[in-house]
Amino acid sequence: MKKKSFIPVISHEENRGSVEFQVFRFSNRIIRLTAHLKLHKKDYSSEIGIRKILGKRQRLLDYLWKKDKVRHKKLISQLKKAKIKIR
Repeated sequence: MKKKSFIPVISHEENRGSVEFQVFRFSNRIIRLTAHLKLHKKDYSSEIGIRKILGKRQRLLDYLWKKDKVRHKKLISQLKKAKIKIR
């Protein structure tokens, strides 16, 4: 059974170790945890987890900005197409 991805922009055949794939995967987890936290407002361990994931995603985006600004801009535009908040 294949899970439905919230972000269909990046295919599953792409390099799973790439920064872009990792950012999209973190974004999927953030969306899922946000939906969970809307239902369970007092789940503080999930809240801590989402903060850690947000930090990891931000560090990856900062790394990509330092290494390759063109790839960073392309990734940000893909995230905006998927209507995901960056910060």
